[in-house]
Amino acid sequence: QGAGRPILPPPSSTAPAVQPELCAGVFRRFAAMGGASSYLAMLSIFCFLFCGWLATKVSKAAGVSSIVLEITVGVILGPAVLGVMSPAYAECQYRRHIDCEPPADIERLIAEGKSLGEDLDKIAGSLCHKENYHIVDYTGVDLGAASSATEDGHIDEADATGFADSDELDDIKKAAVGSALVEEFAAATTATAAAGHNGTTRRLSGGSTYHSYSDCLVKTCVSEVAHECGLTPDFFTMIGHTGVALMIFESGMHFDFEKAQVVGPKAFAVAVVGTILPLVSGSILMVIYGYPLLPDALAMGTALAPTSVGIALRLLGEAGVLQQDFGQAIITAAFVDDILSLVLFNVLFSLTGDFNVMATVVNPIIGIIFMGIAMVGAVKFWPKAINEWILPRIPQRPGDRKVAIEDEALFLIMMLVLVAYSTITHFLGTHLWGCFIAGMSFACIDKEGHKGHTHHVWVRQTKQITSWMIR
Repeated sequence: QGAGRPILPPPSSTAPAVQPELCAGVFRRFAAMGGASSYLAMLSIFCFLFCGWLATKVSKAAGVSSIVLEITVGVILGPAVLGVMSPAYAECQYRRHIDCEPPADIERLIAEGKSLGEDLDKIAGSLCHKENYHIVDYTGVDLGAASSATEDGHIDEADATGFADSDELDDIKKAAVGSALVEEFAAATTATAAAGHNGTTRRLSGGSTYHSYSDCLVKTCVSEVAHECGLTPDFFTMIGHTGVALMIFESGMHFDFEKAQVVGPKAFAVAVVGTILPLVSGSILMVIYGYPLLPDALAMGTALAPTSVGIALRLLGEAGVLQQDFGQAIITAAFVDDILSLVLFNVLFSLTGDFNVMATVVNPIIGIIFMGIAMVGAVKFWPKAINEWILPRIPQRPGDRKVAIEDEALFLIMMLVLVAYSTITHFLGTHLWGCFIAGMSFACIDKEGHKGHTHHVWVRQTKQITSWMIR
């Protein structure tokens, strides 16, 4: 991801950083009193985690799910409200230090070739190219169009397509000399639109459209920051993502292949309906509000289509119904829904640019084939390989051990399979798909009379840390 594209350099320490509005001043005063010590930073993290833990206990005492109260506590104590948690730990460094806010007079600065700021200048020099756009000076006159008009008294159709929107067109009208020139410019613009040419935008890489050079600079900067934050997220986001991966692996261990044969067709039907209905209803609603079908309305529908597997697993686990028929149906449908949504996501980007056969067609097919092979391996290969080939060959060590050597070896195999499968599906669309498939591989490992032992080995090593990561 991102191979071959210019990447924003790491933010400098001198760049302006966002500070929590309410508590920043108080925090700095107390920090100054104690000298250069990290104690207050540790104390703020402790308070944040303690309040999250307390929210869990209060919710369980009230007999409700802890998700809502945990999220509420996180928002209130986070950088956006009280600022107990420093942005240094809760926000991506690129988002804190890279400034994509355009200057008020950005059009004049562009026309005069002056600096727009360190961060926008980097975008201007790598991802947005001025020669692809008509540049309008601060009076509102397109420099190329003005010269064309003064030479031959008219503006041709090609010039008319270069202006960004109605506001820019109004500026041109105000600055143009002579009513005939204005009328001819409007006629050329109308003729171009009627011919089906979209002169208001110019598409660049990444499936995005930009109305002007300044629009390209700002939106590309925001896109690059989001891309970098996806590759190197902040500390707490990374921990949360790791916790979700571990939880989904554990949920895969609960997969019941016998029940899947019963609920599978129904779960698939639920997944298809659960993907199509949000897509259609979200798109229709956006059109009703006046947004274009492509890409705005379809983007909204696509965003509503996926199911949150993590929240579904958390709720079903807390209710103790994950092994019930409807629990298995919900989880199966959620993963099928996410696979369909992944395809839909790639189709959406293909509609705004070149059709990507690999991402839209080939990768999902490979993923489904891989999942089918892994399911067969979970039933036929792994039980025999682990119980008959690997574990019996583990050398025994004398003395009492808290964890049996066989259990340690089994846990190591689980981690290796988790990393291998999630890496494979990462390149096919999402690593969470591989986490679930890896968990399924250990759903049939238990020997006769030792049902649940494999799950016990995993939970004993990861339960507490996963609970904290999920919070």
